[in-house]
Amino acid sequence: MPNPSSDVLRKARALPHAPGVYLMKDRFGQVIYVGKAKDLRKRATTYFQPSRRFALSQPKIAAMVSMVRDLDHLTVRSEAEALLLEGKLIKEYKPKYNTDFVDDKQFLLVRVDLQNQLPRFRLTRNRKNDQGRYFGPFAHAGMLRETLLEMRKRFGILLHDARPRKLSDGRFSLYDDARAEIFAGHNEVTPDEYRERVEEACQFLDGKAREWLKELEEEMALCAEEREFERAAELRDLVGALRETIAPTRKFQRHVLKASADPAEALQGLSEALGLSGLPAVIECFDVSHVSGTFAVASMVSFRDGLPDKANYRRYKIRSFVGNDDCRAMEEVVGRRYRRLGREGTAFPDLVVVDGGKGQVGFAMRAFLDASIEPPPLIGLAKKEERIEFPDEREAIVLSRRDPALRLLQRLRDESHRFANQFNAEWRSRKIRESALDDFPGLGPVRKASLISHFGTFEKIRKASEKQLLAVDGIGPVLGKELRLFLSKGKLEA
Repeated sequence: MPNPSSDVLRKARALPHAPGVYLMKDRFGQVIYVGKAKDLRKRATTYFQPSRRFALSQPKIAAMVSMVRDLDHLTVRSEAEALLLEGKLIKEYKPKYNTDFVDDKQFLLVRVDLQNQLPRFRLTRNRKNDQGRYFGPFAHAGMLRETLLEMRKRFGILLHDARPRKLSDGRFSLYDDARAEIFAGHNEVTPDEYRERVEEACQFLDGKAREWLKELEEEMALCAEEREFERAAELRDLVGALRETIAPTRKFQRHVLKASADPAEALQGLSEALGLSGLPAVIECFDVSHVSGTFAVASMVSFRDGLPDKANYRRYKIRSFVGNDDCRAMEEVVGRRYRRLGREGTAFPDLVVVDGGKGQVGFAMRAFLDASIEPPPLIGLAKKEERIEFPDEREAIVLSRRDPALRLLQRLRDESHRFANQFNAEWRSRKIRESALDDFPGLGPVRKASLISHFGTFEKIRKASEKQLLAVDGIGPVLGKELRLFLSKGKLEA
């Protein structure tokens, strides 16, 4: 029998020398730890070296490593991006051996309250649907705060703690303390003059900072020539902070799209674009979610008159196979959905949408044909180019990104994606708790089944007293006491 540790070590040694994120999985294929690295191969191989010293010095890590049976990775362009992606994946998978990011803490944003007469720049962690303008997210909080302080000096802007005072001539005194003397410009300005400063600062946060950075670098070089090394070092750190702040960062999370102001407009446009005979009043959309072929589930969301109809949402576990095949999974759930509607005599939707391209659309159509069911209009929405695919010989079409019809389809697709991922996470959470029972010595499949049958849920098992545990067949005084102690350490927490 091959050694699981040596198999994982071979995978670790095959990782690239590049920044990225690594995912450690247990025997169920469940992600139990997510980590980031500047060098994936160098970092990952340190876990699996057969070192007794490591096991003795890091017992918790050694225990985690003993459960690892597989290793996945994702490469990115920089260490900062690795940090962002690590946080997202930890929030998504909630690995039981991670301690950071589990509080759903968000990365910092800069918000400018443009609705005010004198907009202020302030830090926030939540992007709201308001009149503010947002920049970010930023991975380096310390550098971001330093940058804002420097921006106050450079552009003469207001931060969140400012208390500007209106003067008799209509101008404003921005600061009434020592900070009034640090501006590059005047402390007393008109609202229009201040707005120009705000626009310059916003352009900087958008990455347009070449001129300022060039000035700072020239000043740094001059200080070094004149042997003012302390000031040169300060400028060096400042330039680094500014560059890190304005560096473009990829977003690893799809934006939630707002509903069209007029759903009827979106439905009319969709009908025309797809050549439908009428408005698609009822639309159903399917998506598939899994973790490397395990915990495979699917979702179906329904929109009526362009708005979510949550009472008719449905979710499915994939039953017909085990593995990573989105097309087969799509065929299964589409078939199950419309065979049932056919048996019940329930009307079909006006349009069926699947998340995917030509392959998913083809398998969805096959589900109708195999069941001898006349299909309703059917399309797929391919993510990369937001391309609309048809199951017949028609050419794919690409709508404008601002087209209300496309935005409606995107909302459908994103909602089905969210609903599928939510179901997948719930299932994985239950399995995490179930697998934790396997870590308790002396608890075989019979006793484990008895516990589940007696209490019904793992949460009730975790909260059970020693006396309640003893009421289960096969649980004696010694085993009950040890199991209660095991449960009290939080081993069943997802």
